[in-house]
Order: sequence, then C-alpha cells, then structure tokens
Amino acid sequence: MAAAFIGGAFLGAVFGELLRVVVEAKEKAKNFKPQLEQLESTLRNNAEVIEQIEKYNKILDHPRSETQLLIEKMKEGEKLVLKCLTVKWNPIKRTRYADKLMKLNSLVDRFFQVDMQAQQTRDNKEILLGMRELQGSFITSFSIGDNSGKFNQDRIIRPCSVPDLPEITPGLDVPLEELKRELLRDGKQVIIVSAPGGTGKTTLIKKLCKEEQVEDKFKDNIFFVTVSKPHDVKVIVQKIIQHMDKDVPEFKTDEDAINDLGRLLKEMGSQPILLVLDDVWSESASMLHKFESQLPNYKILVTSRSVFPKLGFEYNLKPLNEEAAETLFHYTTGGDSDFRDKKLVYKILGMCKGSPLALTVVGRSLCGRPAAVWKSREKKWQDATIFHSNTDLLVCLQSSLDALDDKLKDCYMDLGSFPEDHRIPVTALIDMWVELYKGDEDDLYAILSDLSNVNLFDLVVTSDEGSYHDHFVVQHDLLRELIIHQSMPGPVEKMKRLFIEISGNNFPEWWLEQKSQPVNARLLSITTDDTFLSSWYDIEAPAVEVVVLNVRTKEYTMPNFMEKMENLKVLVVTGCGFLPVELSNFQLLGSLPTLKRTRLERVSIPLFEMTTMQMKHLHKISLVLCNVGQVFSNSTFQISNAFPNLKELDIDYCNDLESLPNDIGNIVSLKILSITNCHKLSHLPDGIGKLVNLEVLRLASCTDLEALPDSIENLTNLKFLDISECLSITELPVQIGEIYRLETLYMRGCSSCDLPSSIMNLKNLEIVQCDEKTSYKWEELQACFPSLTIDVHKEDVNLHWLYK
Repeated sequence: MAAAFIGGAFLGAVFGELLRVVVEAKEKAKNFKPQLEQLESTLRNNAEVIEQIEKYNKILDHPRSETQLLIEKMKEGEKLVLKCLTVKWNPIKRTRYADKLMKLNSLVDRFFQVDMQAQQTRDNKEILLGMRELQGSFITSFSIGDNSGKFNQDRIIRPCSVPDLPEITPGLDVPLEELKRELLRDGKQVIIVSAPGGTGKTTLIKKLCKEEQVEDKFKDNIFFVTVSKPHDVKVIVQKIIQHMDKDVPEFKTDEDAINDLGRLLKEMGSQPILLVLDDVWSESASMLHKFESQLPNYKILVTSRSVFPKLGFEYNLKPLNEEAAETLFHYTTGGDSDFRDKKLVYKILGMCKGSPLALTVVGRSLCGRPAAVWKSREKKWQDATIFHSNTDLLVCLQSSLDALDDKLKDCYMDLGSFPEDHRIPVTALIDMWVELYKGDEDDLYAILSDLSNVNLFDLVVTSDEGSYHDHFVVQHDLLRELIIHQSMPGPVEKMKRLFIEISGNNFPEWWLEQKSQPVNARLLSITTDDTFLSSWYDIEAPAVEVVVLNVRTKEYTMPNFMEKMENLKVLVVTGCGFLPVELSNFQLLGSLPTLKRTRLERVSIPLFEMTTMQMKHLHKISLVLCNVGQVFSNSTFQISNAFPNLKELDIDYCNDLESLPNDIGNIVSLKILSITNCHKLSHLPDGIGKLVNLEVLRLASCTDLEALPDSIENLTNLKFLDISECLSITELPVQIGEIYRLETLYMRGCSSCDLPSSIMNLKNLEIVQCDEKTSYKWEELQACFPSLTIDVHKEDVNLHWLYK
C-alpha cells in the first residue's frame, strides 16, 4: 500500500517498501516502537519529495549515483527493521538495534534536509541555465510583435504555437466543420479565410487548429504566424526555424529565407505540415506564392480582409447570426441584456452587424450601466456619421470610444504609437503618460485597468507580484485602425498625435511639402519597414514631448531633427526585427535638455558614442533585450558621467551583461535599480553600497549572481529587495540586518539560501514572499517580527515566469 502511494519508480519503490515494513513492525516490535514511529514520521514527511527527485532525475537524465547511498541504506534499513522483529528479551541486542534505527533515521533526515536541498538547487539551476541559450531566441518571438508564442508540454516557449481561444466562441460550429473538411481533404494547397476586420477569422482558425482531427494529422507541425503590415518574409521564416529548435540564420534576401525553409521542410519528409499565415494584407499577395511548395501533405491556411482570386480555396466567413450574436452579447454584458427592453437590445445587436469584436466592445461598455446609458448609446449610434469607407462597424466602435471621458480617451489614443499586433509594454505606456498627463504611476495604471475593463484591449498580467513591471497590452488591429483615423481629422499642423509609417524612403506628402509651418503634435510615432534607408527629411516639431520609433532595419540612424525638440521628455525605441538594431547618431540625445525617460528594446548600444555622451536630465532608462555588455564592461565608460542624475535604471533580459560599471555607486540620485533575467551577471560591485538613496533593488532571475555585496549594509533607505530565482545565492550577508528600513523581501526559489541571525534586526519587515521550503525558515523567526506576513508561492520549477 505504501509502495503504491509512492509510485513505481525505482527510488520510490524502495522508499515505499521501507515505509510499509516500518508501519507493520511498529505494532509488533513493541521494544522499538518510539524509534520506529520517529522513522515513520520522517519517511511520511518526505514521501512527496521522493517523487520529485525521481521526476527531475528522469527529466534531466541524471544517473542514480546521487541517491544510490540512500537507496542502499533504505534496503539495509528494511533488513534492519525485519531483524528487530526477532529481538525479544536480549537487552544488549535491543540497545544495539535501537541505536541502528536512530542512525538510519538520522541518515534519511540528513539526506532530505541537506543533500536533497543541494541536489534540488543544482537541478533547478541546471534547468534555468539550460534555458539560457534558448532565452535570446524565444524572447525574440514576443519582441517582434507577435503574441502567439506559447509553451510546449515542457514549458519552453514556441513562437509559432497556436494562441489560446476566447472563453466562448458562439456561431462558429458550422464554419468550423466546413473549413475542417476542406483542410483535411486532398484539395488545394492554399486555403484563404476572408472577411472584414473584427468578424472572427483569427478565432475560427485558432479553433480549427485545436480540433482533435487536425491535431492528430499535423501533430507538432502546425506553424501559426501573425503576418500583419508590413510583412517581412525573412522574419516569418526565422520564427518558423526557431519554432523547430534549429539555429536561426541571418538572411540577406527573401529568396535565401524561402530556400532555407524549403530545405528544412523537405527534411521532414512526408509528415503533414500546416502553415497558418494570419492577418495577411492585400499588398502581401505576392508573398503567399513564395511559401507555396510541391511537398505532399503541405497546407497553407491564410486569413485576410481581402480575397485572393485564383490563389486557392476561398472561404468567406459570414457575420454571426442573430442567435449567436445574442449569446455573445449576453456574455459580455454579464447577463445585463436579460433585464433590458428587448427592442432596445435587438437594435444594439443590429448596430453591431454580427461582429464578435463589436459585440464584445459594446457589450462590455454597457455592462452594469443604467438603462439611461443604454438608450443614450443606442441613439448616438443611430446619429453617428460614417467616417471611413462606409464601415458601419467602425461607427459602432467609434461610439464606444467616444463614450470614454477625456482622460481615458487621451490615454487610449496613445496606443496607436505602437505597430499593429505588437505587444505594448505597460511600463512604456506609463512612462509616456507620466510626462504627458502628469499623473501618479499607480493612478495611471488604474486608468489602464479601466480601459481593459471595457474590452478596448487585452491587459496581459504575467504575475501577481503587485507590480506591472512585466505586464503588457495587446489590441485588435481594427481598434488600432480606429485610433489612427480618430487622430487624423483636419490639417496635420493641428493634430495632437502624429502616427507615421514609412516604407523605403517614401515619406508622407505633407512632410515633404512642409516649409516654415511647424507641426504642433505632442506625440510623434514613426514606424519604418525593413527597406527604410535612414535618410531623413527635416521636420519642425517643437511641441513634441514623446517620440516613439519602431524600427525593422538592422541598422538605424537617429534623425537629426530630434535635436531641435526642446520639449522632448520621453523616447521609446523598439527594434521590431529578429535581431537587435544597431543605432547610430545616438549621441544627439545628449543635447536634449528636457529628456527624462528613455526606453530601448532589442537595441545594440554603440560603444564609441556612449563613452562620450552625457544625458544630464535623464531620470529613467530602460534596457530590454539589448546588447549592453560591450558598453558596460568597457573601462572607458563612466555610467555616472553619462547619467549623473538618474533615478531609475531597469535592465531586463540583457543576456550579455556580465557585470555593472564600477562607478554605478556614484549615481547617488538612483532610487530604483532593477536588473532581472540577466543570467550572466555574476556579481555586483561594492560601489552599490554608495547608493544611499536606493529604495528598490530587483535582482530576480539573475541565476549566476553568487552573493549580495557586504556593502549592502549602507543601503539604509532600501524598502524593497527581490532576489527571487537567484539560484547561486546560498546565503544572505550578515550585513543585511543593517537595512533597517526594509519592508518587502521577495525570495521565491531560494530554498537553499541561509538566513543569518542578523535578519531579526529587520523590525520594519512587513512582507516576505517565498516558496514553501523557505517559508519554514521564516515561520521559525516570525515571532521576532511584529507585523510580518509570509506570502508563500508554490515552487515553480517549470519556469512559468519565462512567459514574461
């Protein structure tokens, strides 16, 4: 019975057999009952751990040498317990066997308390470090705008996996069966699902890809890629190759990329392959031909607002019928539609034209609102003026947007700054809004939450740590289109926001014609494609406070006209290609007198420019997925000279960062230092102790970081410390007891980290967030802390945090 409880694994079976013998013997061998009860307790307390050891030894393909001693001792222990049954009245034997039982108990206990902890730490670290080589590639899939990357069964992100479905999908059963029948038969290679935006094309093909018959046929060979506008064949192929766990090359031409993909697909032989190209625009028709192949069992499934005659099988997705529309509307209104005037409800349903997007947005905006609001909205929709391409759907969505108060609407309109289908980091939005609208960061996040509640976008919360540090926003491309059109009425000179897209060197006509009259926009967003030549024309934009540059080229020259933006406060540069973009003319930022916040994502920072630049007014710099190692490790780079008044430094997923500049401690203005997911960072400079104004120190998931420096004792203003998943830290320094203002300590995944006795000096400590094993250490000390809350998070060796 005990063996069955433990499981059939080798170590588990031996363990279970010993436990069974002990349970039976304690009732018969009365002379050894205390020793046997103690041994039984030790075994039962660690039964679950045995299963974990066997599980991870199997995953990591470890030999049993590490647990062999325990196995042998448990086998000997079983024999020992059986011998105890034969000992009757001989006092010498009773004493000798009692001692042996106590030694066996001590050996087993030591293994779980010491040896097993070391092994588990090693295993966790090996899993994390084994992911290091994959990190740069799988994070790429999220950085280049695609939100489809998901974990496979081993919890490794695969960039072309099929995204999750909405909670309900009414009205798609018939189209699903019709499309599935076409996909599974030996028909045309290319299948195009066409319909207007917001009709549910993407939802339909996601549902199709998750059908059992489809999964059985194509198995792991379903590649789901969001194409969007402008398309980039090289990036699409790189995603597919990355998904196949192959080395991802850099391609010079589309032809090179297609040829390499064709070679890899041929290597798969006759295996059925399904390539899904979602959201293909009409100008990308020629691209579809490039992905065609003579391979058998190879299908291409396309979604588009356009039709592509003669390319393949065309399936036109119809709007939802009345019954399905009412079901979805009922769901999004939280059931409110049941208690309303049915005539009013059906009028609103009619306005939504069977569009799942409109039904979701409109329904959510009416959820919980009084009857007067429902009637008012319906009247506005009736009176609305069609503003673009006779699209009733856009009118319906526009009315929901117009219902927002001015501040909410202003914030929402800024989302148009980022490319279609792009993951928008919440921190980037907050950086923009803090300077544009002068609000508190927490209040601005509340606005973001309010906008999410009316379904104008999806707010993806990646953790429940009480911080939005890793959260992001995803919006439907039709809603982004609505923002663009709402932002561009009237002459360019009077627009509050300018959203500009440049292909090659084709600038908007108004830009080329601009002479002496400046534009007055406060926000300027420029998106360039992979053919852009970085040859800039001048522009007068003195009122601009926020610049967002979305870059798809490998090399990019910062525009000279930015030097004249005397009111520029925020700069966001995002590399949207597969590789980090190499910036030049970066030193011009040093001449901007009001620049306070800069965010660089997937950017390679130029060493020769950084060593001489000064940004005296900069308060915050964020570096995400950037190549920074060359700059930070160079002895000529003085970070305190470059950013003398910095208040916040965020470095995330910079995989080449091995050390921080030695003079970082000279930036005494620094209040927040966040270095996360930088797996090669092995130590912190002693100069950290000079940061006397530091209030927040995040070091989460820096797996090679071996220790906190002793100089940490000087951080007497530190209130928040996060060392979660810092697996190489085996003990906290004694000096940590000097950080007497510390209120919050995160140390998830730090079960092997010892706590010094000085930890009891932290009388202001209010929250410790840790795993279950670490919580036992804190519970023993809890009496020393008057208001301590221990927040226990279950250990997550499957690395769910990497989804961030």
